[in-house]
Amino acid sequence: MRLNMSCLLPFLCLGLNVLLAAPPDQTHPFSVHDMLAMDRLGDPQVSPDGKRIVFVLRETDLDANKGRTDLWLIGTDGDGLRRLTSHPAGDYNPRWAPDGRSIWFISTRSGSSQVWRILVDGGEAQQVTDQPLDVANLIVSPTGQHIAFTMEVFPDCDIPECTKKRLDQTDSRKASGRIYDRIFVRHWDTWKDGRRSHLFVTPESGADALDLMKAMDADTPSKPFGGPEEITFTPDGQALVFSARDAGTKEPWSTDFDLYLVPVSGSEPPKCLTQENHAWDTLPIFSPDAKTLAYLAMARPGYESDRFRVVLQPWPTGQKRILTQNWDRSPSAFCWSPDGKTIYAVAANTGQKSLFAIDVKTAVVKTILKQGHTGSPAVAGERIIFCLDSLSSPVGLCSVKPDGSDLKGITNINAEKIAAAQMGRYEQFAFPGWNDQTVYCYVVQPVDFNPARKYPVAFLIHGGPQGSFGNSFHYRWNPQAYAGAGYAVVMVDFHGSTGYGQAFTDSIRDDWGGKPLEDLRKGLAAALDRYPWMDRERVGGLGASFGGYMINWIAGNWPEPFRCLVNHDGNLDERMAYFDTEELWFPEWDHAGTPWENPVGYEKHNPINFVQNWKTPMLVIHGALDFRVVETQGLATFTALQRRGIASKLLYFPDENHWVLKPANSILWHETVFAWLEQWLKN
Repeated sequence: MRLNMSCLLPFLCLGLNVLLAAPPDQTHPFSVHDMLAMDRLGDPQVSPDGKRIVFVLRETDLDANKGRTDLWLIGTDGDGLRRLTSHPAGDYNPRWAPDGRSIWFISTRSGSSQVWRILVDGGEAQQVTDQPLDVANLIVSPTGQHIAFTMEVFPDCDIPECTKKRLDQTDSRKASGRIYDRIFVRHWDTWKDGRRSHLFVTPESGADALDLMKAMDADTPSKPFGGPEEITFTPDGQALVFSARDAGTKEPWSTDFDLYLVPVSGSEPPKCLTQENHAWDTLPIFSPDAKTLAYLAMARPGYESDRFRVVLQPWPTGQKRILTQNWDRSPSAFCWSPDGKTIYAVAANTGQKSLFAIDVKTAVVKTILKQGHTGSPAVAGERIIFCLDSLSSPVGLCSVKPDGSDLKGITNINAEKIAAAQMGRYEQFAFPGWNDQTVYCYVVQPVDFNPARKYPVAFLIHGGPQGSFGNSFHYRWNPQAYAGAGYAVVMVDFHGSTGYGQAFTDSIRDDWGGKPLEDLRKGLAAALDRYPWMDRERVGGLGASFGGYMINWIAGNWPEPFRCLVNHDGNLDERMAYFDTEELWFPEWDHAGTPWENPVGYEKHNPINFVQNWKTPMLVIHGALDFRVVETQGLATFTALQRRGIASKLLYFPDENHWVLKPANSILWHETVFAWLEQWLKN
């Protein structure tokens, strides 16, 4: 297999010295320990003068079994890297003051999450807020006169102290029961208690926090994954625009997030700006000349994976214009060029997450950088700053000219760790999948690759199902960990995956076990035929979330090529899964209605109906705090395996959600999975 140019991209960005940093006799195969050792870079913020970047760096503390975060500074030219904060508490969410002399951030160093401020050129950080509740999602006004943040409060409380008092009263009760009269009862990994994430504003002194969403029974930003990017000040600093879903009792099956405008004085209640759209509106960003508000909007209600379009709203009033109506990609982040003539956006794109330029006048889209996984675009002078990672490198900061030339690395933080860990070379290929439509697949070689040998195969199936196992560095399902353990890795982006056009993503509605299964069958066959060094007699299938569902579906409908299976957080019974999950828009869209409206949609591809066909050894993994795919689905899978006398094992985490986040648990996860694969594929 030839080396794809995409393998070299992250190294070109970091500097080719990375490839030569460690002699071969001082390297070792990549493992979970290398994955956890990588420092994780995020939330880069370019200074007002475009000369420096502040970012968050997360280091994994194995002794504390968690990560610690600090703020770092670096020049946009890559010079002057230095740590800005070093307190053992967590420091994160940095935002520049408009004059560029100081940085606001959130820290836990006072015992709770509060806003702090530090001078860029030296001095100790100073605490700004002292709220009775944790603060989150910090932003700073363009004038520097106000800061805004969120706090979890009871909507009927006028001040944060009211919420704190009520929480203290609840903690002091002897009875532990809670009473609900509506859903959500719980969400993602948290039981609901009636609080909402409300937007607060204070003067720069941090005093007199004002709730701008009084009595609004909604959250900003969106839960569980939204952040400060869903909130922005207006250019004059006198109001805020934020995204929220005020759907009442329909919240668990609604994706109707709207943009709201509210003055910093709180003199008026939030005003809905996107009432005409009943789908998702988010990510408001004003143009440099303050004349246009750009944001992302979906078109179909109840569908979380619809395509985001860039919408332009003349400010403060005027006819809205959908800029990217004819672009068959879904941007996830964007920024304006300094002259307001171009929008730079990142979007999933045939197994990559590419960087694009969108002409504001003509709507013409050009690709700036295709290969790799880009994110957090921003502008510094005449260059675009962005994050870049790949299957062979964690996130680093890079820059490029708007025409796509002169790609340069800014950070080189993990260079020695990357050089010390042997990683498998990777390649993407296409094959005819369902209905002979083009489907893409990634293959990763084992690190000790010898074309004369036969290698066992780890067949990884991504979640979503509207997701992708693309050219990115994953901290839970990293294919390099399998390559380092001596496995060939095959990853098919089956129908339903993102980045291949909206019709491709939409195509598996009411067809979970149909098109994806055919793509997986044909993709594995294509890989085994294409790469003779893969051992077709030693194949293991692994997946999580939808991938876990697919493992159960495979067990009953396509067991032949697999010696063993691994199912992490996968549904066994799709009908019951509707009633025990939380975000109901997922099954209602993907199965074309509720179980009583479309019972056939829940039963025709329901793994529980084919348990009688199961025969393949399976490792089942589940977390107790997974409220998306509840723990009883994993326990039921294990029960079925045991009752049928099939070799099986259960790994249960009482302290993990839909993901495995704690470092020690991640190590145990990988040790258990690889021991299972070794038992069935190597022994």
